[in-house]
Formats: sequence, structure tokens, C-alpha cells
Amino acid sequence: MKQVWLIFTLLLVLPAEAARIKDVADVEGVRANQLVGYGLVVGLPGTGEQSPFTEQSFRTMLSNFGISLPAGMKAQIKNVAAVAVHAELPAFAKPGQTVDITVSSVGSAKSLRGGTLMQTFLTGLDGNVYAVAQGSLIVSGLGAEGLDGSRILVNTPTVGRIPNGAIVEREVITPFSQNEFITFNLKRSDFTTSKRLAEAINSFMGPDTAYSLDATSVKVRAPRDISQRVSYLSTLENLSFEPGDHSAKIIINSRTGTIVIGKEVRLFPAAVTHGGLTVTIAENPRVVQPNVLAEGQTAIEENTIIDVSPEQSRMFKFDPGVTLDDLVRTVNAVGAAPGDLMAILEALKEAGAIHGELVVI
Repeated sequence: MKQVWLIFTLLLVLPAEAARIKDVADVEGVRANQLVGYGLVVGLPGTGEQSPFTEQSFRTMLSNFGISLPAGMKAQIKNVAAVAVHAELPAFAKPGQTVDITVSSVGSAKSLRGGTLMQTFLTGLDGNVYAVAQGSLIVSGLGAEGLDGSRILVNTPTVGRIPNGAIVEREVITPFSQNEFITFNLKRSDFTTSKRLAEAINSFMGPDTAYSLDATSVKVRAPRDISQRVSYLSTLENLSFEPGDHSAKIIINSRTGTIVIGKEVRLFPAAVTHGGLTVTIAENPRVVQPNVLAEGQTAIEENTIIDVSPEQSRMFKFDPGVTLDDLVRTVNAVGAAPGDLMAILEALKEAGAIHGELVVI
């Protein structure tokens, strides 16, 4: 329970501080691009797969090397696995630079440990090849299986990574320098934050330099010359301003018992009682022995004891405008566990006594 209250305490002591533009907004068009490809991992120590699509891919690879297998011959390829390869191509990545890649088995291979990825083309959404991947895999997972079917598995042995495993072959053109404006897109949409961001830029650069388009986007005039634009953007993204406060929310994770209450949460007048009943049921069978002259038989008589003991119930009252600090202090005084607090918050929400949104994840 101490860990839950620690979350509350941290929220209480954090002051409202200014933030840099680069921390709360992204530049439109400056983004990463997802790449994906299909390839083969070879050199596995018998942990590969003998599947139809792997065999077909293996034959295609050999034909590219000028080798043709006889018709009807089934290749034994337990050291080969078909894999999907994916990567993120950063913005402004240039040909010749390298990016990290992730390799995942798409078939029934038991492990990719010790394997080498053969040359694989990585394509974007437009179907063009933007990078070429190849190299030895780093696999953190480990798996072992006995003849009796027993098996041990550590992490995931069918997924591996290759740092700097793909070489960029094509640059993605961005709209960064294609018009006289740049646009900042807020990572969290908020009308107040959008307005304050535009005001901060206008205060520094002059009137009518920036204006808000909506709760997410702020459009800013910028030099057309690319070198000047880079310096200009470097200056803007380091400007500090005070973002708008987030909406009042209470986040409840019922699986982990984690409860996070935002500082803007307020309570309307309400009274809450916390307590319950403890019901104890015990079986205490008794042996019944008849009199000597009664000619009866010894028997066992059931004896059930039911005890109901109420816990000490406490009622606490919330006055108008109660803050997060007051709520946490009161609940701690009552000694409610995370599960009890969830029930209290949900009941307060149903009663309309919470000023904020209750989100259960």
C-alpha cells in the first residue's frame, strides 16, 4: 500500500513548470518511416523449420546464386528459418547510414540463436526499397526441450536484433523545406496549450509569426533558405512556455492495483462509510453416546457455528472543493487498501461527487 501512496505524493510535489516546445510538439513532416521485409536466417543448429514456404524461399535463394535443385528433391533445411524483418527509418536518414533491425520467425522455427540473416530488402508503404539488411543475430532468448517432452523457455528465442543491421539505400523526401511555413503538432491536443505556444513564438519573433490552427497544430512562418530554416527551428524548439493544465482524470488499473489521481481532481460534498462484515463458518461435529439401557447406537451429530462480526466502520466527509491532497490524507487515515479505494472512487463517481474523469484500464 505504501507504493500506491508514493505515487500520490509525487504528484503533489510536482510544480507546474514551463516546457520547451521540442518536448511537447513535433514538426510536421519530420517523422520516422516503418520498413518491413521477408528473408531467411541460415546457420541455425537444427532449430530451423521444414515448411513449404521456407523450402520455396530456400530454392529461390539458391536459384539467385545460380544453383538449381533437381525436380522432386526435398531439401533438408533444419538450419534455415523464414523471418520477417522490420525497422524504423529515421527522418533525414541518408544513404550509407545504418539502422537497427528486428528479426522475427514467421514459421515453426524453435530458435534463431546462432543464425545469420541473409540479404533482405526492406520496403516502405510505397513499395520502394529503402534499406538492405544482413548480419548475425543477437538473441537473448533460450529454449531447450527433452526427449520426454519437457521444455524450458527463457525470454523469446524466436526474435532477435541486429544493431546497425541495415544500410540505408534511399532517402525519404520530407516537406520540411517545401513551403514558407512549418507546423508544430502537439503530442497531446489541448486548445490552451496550442494558444500559449503561438503566443510564446509571437512574443519572441514578433506579431503574426505564428497562429493556432486547432487544438493540435500551430503554423509558423519560416525562412525559405534551408540553412536559415534549420537555425530558425533550432531557436524556436528551445523556447519555453507554460502548457495548459491537463483535464482532471483518475486512472485505475484494476489488474495491478495502481491508482493515479491528477492534481485537478476535485470532490463535491459527499459522505463515505468504509467497513464490512466478517462471516466465520466452522464445523464442530459432536459424538452422541446413548445410555447403557437405551439400546441405542453411537452417532455423530453435526454442529455448525456461524459467527458474524462487523468491522469497525468509519464515515468521512468531503467538503466542497476538496483537493487531491485532502483526498489522499483522508483515505490514508481510514487505512483503505487499493482495492477499497477503487470501490470508493467508483461509488463517488456514480454519485456525481467527483469533478473529473474516471478511467479504468
